[in-house]
Amino acid sequence: MERDCGAWVNILSHKVKKRLNATLADLGVTGVQSRVMHYILEHYQSGPVFQRDVEEAFELSRSTTTNILQLMEKNGIIRRESVACDARLKSLVPTEKAGSIDNKVRDCVIEIEEVLTRGISQEQVQQFLATAKRMSANLDE
Repeated sequence: MERDCGAWVNILSHKVKKRLNATLADLGVTGVQSRVMHYILEHYQSGPVFQRDVEEAFELSRSTTTNILQLMEKNGIIRRESVACDARLKSLVPTEKAGSIDNKVRDCVIEIEEVLTRGISQEQVQQFLATAKRMSANLDE
């Protein structure tokens, strides 16, 4: 039986996560943590980053995001700081460790992306991205 689109998306997702986690294990972060870390590093410079920003950017539930951020805090990748305007809000602040491993993480992600798209033309990659974006939108309807 031919696999359907959803099955292929699931298979690819599993393989990318597995490869990324194995590659990043020496740095002490998972693939998801590395992407969240990079997001925080990029956006922290222009203003505070909050948990809800991560939830929206990665389309994650509140509980999943909480678990990811708690592990990142425990592993010294981020710290949470209270903000003056609302004591309930905690700004996500990247640590020196996050800054020091960001380039290595980025290199790993680029390497995996190159392996993933090997033998595929730029036009095919663009078509895949457009198709995946449309599929995501379809599921949001």
